[in-house]
Amino acid sequence: MRALLWSFAYFFCLLASYYILRPLRDEMGVAGGVRNLQWLFTGTFLVMLAAVPLYGALVARLPRRQFIPLVYHFFVANLAIFWILLALGIERQNVARVFFIWLSVFNFFAVSVFWSFMADLYSSDQAKRLYGFIAAGGSAGALIGPAITIVLSERIGAANLIIVAAVLLELAVLCVTRLEVRDAMPRRQEKIGGGAIDGFLLVLRSPYIAGIMCWVATLSIVATFLYFEQASIVAAASDDPAVRTRIFATVDLTVGFLTLAVQFVATGKLIERFGVGPALALLPFVFAVGFAILGAWPMLAVVIAFQALQRTANFGISNPAREALFPVLHRDEKYKAKNVIDTIVPRGADALGGWLVAGLRALGMEALALTACVLSVAMIVLSIGLGRAQVRRAIVGTQKQG
Repeated sequence: MRALLWSFAYFFCLLASYYILRPLRDEMGVAGGVRNLQWLFTGTFLVMLAAVPLYGALVARLPRRQFIPLVYHFFVANLAIFWILLALGIERQNVARVFFIWLSVFNFFAVSVFWSFMADLYSSDQAKRLYGFIAAGGSAGALIGPAITIVLSERIGAANLIIVAAVLLELAVLCVTRLEVRDAMPRRQEKIGGGAIDGFLLVLRSPYIAGIMCWVATLSIVATFLYFEQASIVAAASDDPAVRTRIFATVDLTVGFLTLAVQFVATGKLIERFGVGPALALLPFVFAVGFAILGAWPMLAVVIAFQALQRTANFGISNPAREALFPVLHRDEKYKAKNVIDTIVPRGADALGGWLVAGLRALGMEALALTACVLSVAMIVLSIGLGRAQVRRAIVGTQKQG
């Protein structure tokens, strides 16, 4: 129970830190020009491509109790640099572009490290039962984060919100140290070994891991379609940066409330009752229906409702179900292959999705919506297949332990 509560607190601090900064990033993306977003997404992918081998080398050479805090301390140091640059007003537009890319990288790395740690601590059966509650910690943080931004952004200034985010990130490190103390299997704290590019090789060798990669990549593409449409509609709705920031923060706040309610009440029970596959399939179903409606009525109210609903389905049900796919893997796969899937794959898919949007816009909103619906249906089929494969792997793992 204590380990579960520390896990909850860890994810709370992590996502509260991120969601304080997310509205600021989204406003900076709009300020830099909606038509330039595909370049920012491409830049994020290239940074990920360079960072993952460095992370792989770190994982191979240091034990878990050292490399996880080191990753978060590095990000805190980065936040200190951004705070100085923004407080002094140095090249704000260029700093905004770099900050957009950095926060996108930080989000995926920080959350990937968290879930890799969870997959190392909890068994497959525990994951299905407990991941909903643990994910609720992140949802609570995602609720508090934008609330802090809404309340404090005009009072202390956007730059000073970075300090609050940095403090929360250091509190997440404290939770990591407490979880390490309470880990009942010290052998899991040993060095994983291997090489810097093992993550890429592990993804290519396993059809199961490759299937997870395809699911994540397709999700990122359709989510990018929606993000670009949201940015375009919000940009058309107001020229005031403060208004746009509050719109984005309001969406985050709504998602936080809905997701928290779902995770506390239903997530664990639904995954245990229906299995991982149907839980995974819920999100692409929402995308298919949502894009069909948005294609017919591309309005601000529709895109906000769609964004809130799909992110609630993602964080409330499908994301805990996706993370339940990983405890059946070996340790090196949990940290290395998973990190590739959580970082390079979605950001590469984001970049691809951004350029697809640029091309599909020439054909009209209907073409973009139809493409998203087709990809969503393919994801539903893949979800069911991954759920069945996870059950088979869990049974084999139990038999080996017996």
